[in-house]
Amino acid sequence: MEQTARAFFEACETGGGWDACKPYCHDTASFACQADALAETVTLEGYADWMKGLLGPIPDGRYELRAFAVDPARSTVVAAAVFHGTHTGAGGPGAPTGRSVQTDYAYVMRFDGDRIAHMTKIWNDAQALRQLGWA
Repeated sequence: MEQTARAFFEACETGGGWDACKPYCHDTASFACQADALAETVTLEGYADWMKGLLGPIPDGRYELRAFAVDPARSTVVAAAVFHGTHTGAGGPGAPTGRSVQTDYAYVMRFDGDRIAHMTKIWNDAQALRQLGWA
């Protein structure tokens, strides 16, 4: 679980999209996040591609991993990190703002066998969007 979760996290957070993430996930892996920016996203495929798209307007987007924990009794891995980046690229809700973001988040990855079956992202999108000048 640990190696798979680490490989998935790296692939997702560096903008690999679903093509880079799918070897670590069930094809039907689900996704949940109580954030308006991701309210319509219900599959892990959709989220992986959303992250890939985010790195267009924020080309220097990067993560700082703060914690990584494996709970084998619950077939779950949790990663906590901080995302950093500046809106200098095309895309987003408008022209580049030149504003930076530093936003905390966590992934809770639930496994079925040797692959991720569901992931919940814990994230305060409202603060992140305000930092970028997008809200």
